[in-house]
Amino acid sequence: MTSWPLGVPGLAWGADYNPEQWPEDVWADDVRLMREAGVNLVSVGIFSWALLEPEDGRYEFGWLDRVLDLLHEGGIRVDLATATASPPPWLTTAHPEMLPERADGVRLAHGSRQEYCPSSPVYRRKAVALARALAERYRDHPALAAWHVGNEYGCHVSRCYCDRCASAFREWLKARHGTLDALNDAWATAFWSQHYTAWDQVLPPRATPTYHNPGQLLDFDRFSSDALLELFKAERDVLHEVTPGVPVTTNFMVGWTFSALDYWAWAREVDFVSNDHYTASEDAERHVELAFAADLTRGLAQGKPWLLMEHSTSAVNWQHRNLAKLPGELRRNSYAHLARGADGTLFFQWRQSRAGAERYHSAMVPHAGTETKVFREVCQVGAEYRAVRELIGSTVDARVAFVYDWQSRWAVGQPGHPNADFSYQENVFALYRAFWHAGVTVDFLPPDGDLSGYPLVVVPALYALDSAEPFERYVEGGGRLLVTYLSGVADTRGHVHLGGYPGAFRDLLGVRTEEFFPLGWGQTATLDDGGHVALWTELLHLDGAKAVASYADGPLPGVPAVTRHEHGDGTAWYLACGLSGEGLAKLVDAVLFDAGVPRGPSDVEVVRRRGVVAGSPVSWLVAINHGGGDVELPAAGVELLTGTRVTGRLTVPAGGVVVLREEV
Repeated sequence: MTSWPLGVPGLAWGADYNPEQWPEDVWADDVRLMREAGVNLVSVGIFSWALLEPEDGRYEFGWLDRVLDLLHEGGIRVDLATATASPPPWLTTAHPEMLPERADGVRLAHGSRQEYCPSSPVYRRKAVALARALAERYRDHPALAAWHVGNEYGCHVSRCYCDRCASAFREWLKARHGTLDALNDAWATAFWSQHYTAWDQVLPPRATPTYHNPGQLLDFDRFSSDALLELFKAERDVLHEVTPGVPVTTNFMVGWTFSALDYWAWAREVDFVSNDHYTASEDAERHVELAFAADLTRGLAQGKPWLLMEHSTSAVNWQHRNLAKLPGELRRNSYAHLARGADGTLFFQWRQSRAGAERYHSAMVPHAGTETKVFREVCQVGAEYRAVRELIGSTVDARVAFVYDWQSRWAVGQPGHPNADFSYQENVFALYRAFWHAGVTVDFLPPDGDLSGYPLVVVPALYALDSAEPFERYVEGGGRLLVTYLSGVADTRGHVHLGGYPGAFRDLLGVRTEEFFPLGWGQTATLDDGGHVALWTELLHLDGAKAVASYADGPLPGVPAVTRHEHGDGTAWYLACGLSGEGLAKLVDAVLFDAGVPRGPSDVEVVRRRGVVAGSPVSWLVAINHGGGDVELPAAGVELLTGTRVTGRLTVPAGGVVVLREEV
């Protein structure tokens, strides 16, 4: 049996466990039920600061001692939190200056969570002291599997605009730019008389009469991500000092809505990547967005094991309409993360809260108890995970790479761009969804990632780019590249590349756009191959490329909209319009064919993992059927969940999951 870095015997399965919400006589029953459900890992103490340190410098660890001892006796390992996700009321009352401030100068009050300024020396000193105290007390506890620092950094307060942050921002800018002259150049302060003559004139982008300076906004986004990262690193370094060898993580929020942190930078600082993910309950294709988030998280982990730290057993409490998950959906969601590289899936939380802000958020043990759809499904998957534990440490098979860039997302999301309805995330996801429906698994890479080994690389809206040279080398060497509009338009300072769009990519793509022609509200255009376009068109000229499709109507009839350019031994495609639906699917098919990447099944989600068992290479096929009818796939091997030998055809039942160890 294989163990991964957490030392958990098998795939991790469990939840956030908050015993402090319950009388102590419930705890033994919790452990009994955890064993029944197959739980082997729980996160403990994430929001326990007020109980662990009830007053300044006085720690109360007795209750936590008893909890960890009970869990260890039950064979359950612990991802132990440093409890610094939210400071206690006594601390913010004594030091109100540590509370964060909004851009309009309003100071946020205590009463929810994450009420701290990332630049507060008081918060940092107290958080590090608590992390050290916990590490010194529990460094030898046999239940300790990992450290969990903070929680969902930046979820509620991603930017603070107080005077402390202003001072820290100036120091960060000095380190990045060196001199005021360099800063003035980077921010183009000749515009609107913004030239700075002293460092103390430089402020965060607080409330102003109209648009902020784009360079200031972009640098403040970078600073804010770095400032929170420094808090994480301060606690991590203490934990590494006191408990060397115990891995340290924090839970990311890779998904649809959250964009406050540059997770490529964060991923380099954790010992293993973990993520929280929640589906949008009213999205009919929420399983596709789940796949997107899981693939992106795997990219952050760079092929190493990663952990889904939180998802929901059923409804959440914070969406407009909190729809319950359908029967089997909990199971399909868990296996979808597993298929795409996770070596374990945990929930928020173990026992559903009877009070507090998240009392209607589902849990492994619902308000209604164990005789429920949710708990039965929890026990089913917990048992099944033991049958598929050989997947641990295996890698996901993907032949297509997407380039994803949080800093481009920040830059192109600023006000003042040609179309305020453009969304970086929607642009990336529209393409991802087309590949998902083509049955193609993708990897995600940073802008400076290694492109070699992929027959096809997709570059959606990589707005901020200094040079396209790495992409040019990739195409010259035989690669196929698909670039979308709003890529390469500006450098990483936000300065537009002159000479025509798409700027840094212009020569590689063999095109030159002289003017953007975004479409008006409700306006659409049609391509000469029947494709439908919304949101975006541009006045494009061919400069070596060939037109694949042109506009049949709209503001630019006859102008190329999709192009293909042979460059070296490879090909560079350019999508210069807001193509959608069947037209986008048709383009994806053409690009896949050009790259020699075969389509997969379109009526069932299929992902292949590869690894080694007993010294021999093995591949596994994980198939998840989100539809209402059975699906058959050509396959041969052993289906691990049932132990059935498959020869020729594999049936994936409606709403079901299969995990097949394939025959070589």
